[in-house]
Amino acid sequence: MKTLAIIPAYNERDSILQTVSELTAVAPWVDYVIVNDGSSDGTCEICKKAHCNMIDLPINVGLSAGFQTGMKYALRKGYDCALQFDADGQHQAQYISAMVSEMESTGADIVIGSRFVTEKKHASARMTGSALISTIIRLTTGKKINDPTSGMRLYGKDLIERFSTESDFGPEPDTIAYLMRHGSKVAEVQVSMRDRTAGESYLSFTKSIKYMLRTCISILFIQWFR
Repeated sequence: MKTLAIIPAYNERDSILQTVSELTAVAPWVDYVIVNDGSSDGTCEICKKAHCNMIDLPINVGLSAGFQTGMKYALRKGYDCALQFDADGQHQAQYISAMVSEMESTGADIVIGSRFVTEKKHASARMTGSALISTIIRLTTGKKINDPTSGMRLYGKDLIERFSTESDFGPEPDTIAYLMRHGSKVAEVQVSMRDRTAGESYLSFTKSIKYMLRTCISILFIQWFR
């Protein structure tokens, strides 16, 4: 399958080149595009100097709009699947092959790189929030997602088009739940992820709490009126 890794980047100057270098070394059959989301730390200049394949957004538009930009690129270039891949080095390219194979063999529309297929969640506020989202997804869809907040997700061709054309589709658990209720098949593949060592996350601690609450409310109520 012709695969594109979409790498949204916001102030990732200290990790972006290492992320791309590892991706191209470990999975050379995977193409990539960096979506520089209005970074102010020199991320754009570093990527240009290294001749990276990059779309440069002049202002910060956020993860959803940045990811949609990457999906539009994937649609225009005719990719069979597109992978959401973090710029901060947390995601590991060694698992991409297994995710693509899972999509090919099962016909899944979405394959999640999950930390908790065979591993248990450790005790923390963030994992408690993840468990709560999993429970709500199961209540509203009848299906279990072990790692709903994983940002390593592979989307098939049909969803590339939907994410490109529907402005309210974001790479978030509430959209995954919505798609599941409307017939999309989701599979999970066990992966390991590293801790962030540099750069600036889209989610601070306060934003993480708000994110969890907003996601739960969206899945329980808002998505039914979509």
